[in-house]
Amino acid sequence: MRVERDRWGVPQLWADDVDELARLQGRVTARDRAWQLGVERWRSEGRLAAHVGARELAWDRFARRARLDDTARRCHERLDPATRRWVDAYVDGVNAGLAEGAADAPEYAATGSAPEPWHPWTPLGVFLVQHALFSTFPNKLWHAHVARTLGPDAVALFAVEGPASSGSNAWALPAGPATGRGPVLAGDPHRLLELPGVYQQIRLACPEFDVVGLAFPGVPGLPHFGHAGQVAWAVTNAMADYQDLYREQLRRDGDRLLARGPSGWTPVARHVEEIEVRGGDPEPVEIVETPRGPVIDHDRVTGEAISLRTPSRVEARLGVEALLPLLRARRAGDVADALRDWVEPVNSVLAADTGGEVRRLVAGLVPVRDERCRREPVPAWEPRYHWRGDHLPMVDEPVDGVAVCANDRRPDVAAHGVDFAPPHRARRIRALLADGVEASAVHTDAHLPATAPRRLLHRLDPARLDAPARTLRHRLLAWDGAMAADSADAGAHAAWRAALARRLCAHPALRALHEPSGYDGLFAPWTDPATRIGLALDHLVDADADAASPGEVGSGVASRGALGVDVRALAADALVEVAAGPAPEPWGRRHLLHPVHLGVVAATADAVRAVALAGDTDCVLATSSVPGVSDACWRGPVARYVWDLTDRAASRWIVPFGASGRPGDPHFTDQLAHWAAGTLIPVPAGPPREDHPVIHLERHPDLGDLALEPVRPDRHADLLHGWVTLPRNRFWGMGAHTRDDVREVYAFLDGLDTHHAYLIRLDGEPVGLFQTYRPEADPVGERYPVRPGDVGMHLLLNPPRRYARGLTSAVVPALIRFLLRDPAARRVVAEPDVRNDAALRRLRREGFTFADEIDLPDKRAQLAFLTRERFETGAHVPGSDPQGTPG
Repeated sequence: MRVERDRWGVPQLWADDVDELARLQGRVTARDRAWQLGVERWRSEGRLAAHVGARELAWDRFARRARLDDTARRCHERLDPATRRWVDAYVDGVNAGLAEGAADAPEYAATGSAPEPWHPWTPLGVFLVQHALFSTFPNKLWHAHVARTLGPDAVALFAVEGPASSGSNAWALPAGPATGRGPVLAGDPHRLLELPGVYQQIRLACPEFDVVGLAFPGVPGLPHFGHAGQVAWAVTNAMADYQDLYREQLRRDGDRLLARGPSGWTPVARHVEEIEVRGGDPEPVEIVETPRGPVIDHDRVTGEAISLRTPSRVEARLGVEALLPLLRARRAGDVADALRDWVEPVNSVLAADTGGEVRRLVAGLVPVRDERCRREPVPAWEPRYHWRGDHLPMVDEPVDGVAVCANDRRPDVAAHGVDFAPPHRARRIRALLADGVEASAVHTDAHLPATAPRRLLHRLDPARLDAPARTLRHRLLAWDGAMAADSADAGAHAAWRAALARRLCAHPALRALHEPSGYDGLFAPWTDPATRIGLALDHLVDADADAASPGEVGSGVASRGALGVDVRALAADALVEVAAGPAPEPWGRRHLLHPVHLGVVAATADAVRAVALAGDTDCVLATSSVPGVSDACWRGPVARYVWDLTDRAASRWIVPFGASGRPGDPHFTDQLAHWAAGTLIPVPAGPPREDHPVIHLERHPDLGDLALEPVRPDRHADLLHGWVTLPRNRFWGMGAHTRDDVREVYAFLDGLDTHHAYLIRLDGEPVGLFQTYRPEADPVGERYPVRPGDVGMHLLLNPPRRYARGLTSAVVPALIRFLLRDPAARRVVAEPDVRNDAALRRLRREGFTFADEIDLPDKRAQLAFLTRERFETGAHVPGSDPQGTPG
């Protein structure tokens, strides 16, 4: 077994078989994420309050009542032997690494806690925790509250996804047979922003597979996002409705508890558990399970209990059986075959392979039942609402052209759900891709579409506004809709929108919504009127527009929508309010990152929360906030990725914070600046075993296939020694080196994350040596002010005579393109010997600008730079040179 880390601290794991690899993944995760693993384990068992206090009692009550730990145990018992052995090996690894990881986790000491050994089923419980509230069932509590307070007809006005379900994007670009390019998958899952992040970047390799991807800390494998070299996959939420709530009537008969079902009153299982509370008294919680499912809450208005029915509890399966076949996939069809075992959550999946095939899947179990079950809690005693035992078939269809998934209603998912995300993001992504926009720019597109509030501005009568409000309206109408962090117009729009949402929330027509919902405080994000009005602002404003007759629009005549609210009057008052107050701050001063962290790293959390963000809920960059409640961003892209099926080494990704979960570790938040700026970093691309992969660069029409192979010091020492000791290569500075000297130099470089050496191959034949380095970690960095994004290069060409002419002109631009594949790379640095006239001429022809001469330990060098902008605008002038040695 072996563990290496790239410059970002991302672990690369190699083992001899899948079980050893799972054990290694568990141990490394426990080392990097010990506190996070402890928290997720306590969440799954409903024991979090015992360690962090009474504020987590609501979650613990839910976890106990929903039987999360018991469901995980049942699902583990039903695993096939190979999958169970693999999961158990992961747990063995976690238990082997927890003590070491906890020693570096200050949260344990601060809370007086200690890590506890995991049960064999704990990974399944952790997976359940990640998705227990990710479905639509909390929305049904809100629907019931709206129907009870405003009437059933009002439910449709609030029929938008809840605060935890959408925002994710994924798209597939087809292969280009004419160019030899394979498909590209890209996307950005959106979830609650947690510190450390919910996804763990990792590479898993053994003789059967070599996969890079994003794991859930605490769960083996790569359930959602992975690139296995020949095939890659990505998911978004399918917005399916697959969990139901039942209104239960319970009564006590002595020591027995009875529930009313279709056949009358029947006994149900019941027991009492005690939840320990740090710094407080224990709290008893009654655990009840009816034939429908566990009772998760009580409606304090009607007195009825609320039970939850889920496929995972009914089937005693989660879909963990899919995870190993997924890692072993070689083609898009293999991904589909693996996911036939998936249960929940229901995912929309894109899979693509190097053969050019792209498939779109909907994976997971959606029970067939009465349509009313999709909308609200239904009576448990009526047989029409019971599940029939069958499920919607899995969707598996080929894709031609561009495919976009953005939680929107599409033919592949329409039958699976009720509430989908508005079509804004999907339309915008298609338009950007049609214009040839790069993935990183699509990820961070902050254009706000023509939402209902923006359209409402056109319908306002300027005569009803005072002069400052008319000026503000004119300014917002002229605004381009970019929710940029530094945009004062975006800030003004957000201020007006928030003022409108607050007025709507306070309107007498909606006063009844503020009556107590009767549900547990855990569900407040789904049942709080201010939150739900802010999220439904588009619908509510559109309802006003639909209710207005054509003659009323813009006429100044009051129009009242389905709720009897004159939204235009409220919008005008909101404009007056904002125009009369202080000038609104730029959007990024209001829209700040606000992740969740259950710990004691206050200084780090405060620094993170000072990060200004672009984007908005309806942008492709869906950094969510709630108008009228808070502009802080608590939900957003928890990762971004671009899976390149032509060359995995060209793939890129980013997470919001870092690879480590340990405060104080250099990789705890080292990706934050890139994430906030929208740049991506390379995936680990080093050799998994002795067979180092060759990196294909491009095919030159006259010379052949150009590729790079990482230097292997032991194998290549003779070749390199023969090159560097030739008199014509004297400027390389190794003319007096022995073979062992050369091997030691490149063995040293091979152990660095900051320096890399490659053989240049032309149609498989070695023709030169290419070295890259980070200037801040090299002596050259001490001789000039290094900029972020600087990357250095050395080049030694030593081709056979038949390649002597024209080779340099072909190779140098290709190598520069290779360096600039990383969006973070902004400027190429070279420092050839000042006497190397051939190298200096070549650099000038390629567009480098010369700076100072500098003294390095082994030469006097000419410092030269080539910016990305200069290279991409064609400043380099290709030409024909004799063989040269640019540095």
